[in-house]
Amino acid sequence: QVQVVESGGGLVQTGGSLRLSCAASGTDYHFNSMGWYRQAPGNQRELVATITQIGITDYADSVKGRFTISGGSAKNTVYLQMNSLEPEDTSVYLCNAKFGQRTYWGQGTQVTVSS
Repeated sequence: QVQVVESGGGLVQTGGSLRLSCAASGTDYHFNSMGWYRQAPGNQRELVATITQIGITDYADSVKGRFTISGGSAKNTVYLQMNSLEPEDTSVYLCNAKFGQRTYWGQGTQVTVSS
C-alpha cells in the first residue's frame, strides 16, 4: 500500500520561507506526477504546484515566482520551497502522488503565516 507523508510545515512571519517535503513509499514504481495542494477552512482544495516524472512543472498563478517544486534525490520524493510567504498562503498543504491510474494523498501539513 502506497503511503504519502508530508513534513516541514510550521509558523512563519510574512516574507519568510518554508520548505515542505513529501515522500511516497510502499511501491517499486516511480511516480507519474506528484503535486502540492492546499485547503483552508471553508475553501475548496486548490492546486499549488505539480511535477511530472520527467521534471515538467506547473504552478498556480498565485505562487508563481515565489514557490518552487522539485524532485528529491530519493525515489518518489518532492519538495516545495516557499519564499516570500503571505498570510493568504496560510492553509493545510497536502501532497499527492500518482502511480498509473491511482492517486494517493497524504494527511497534510499546516502552514501558518503571521502578519
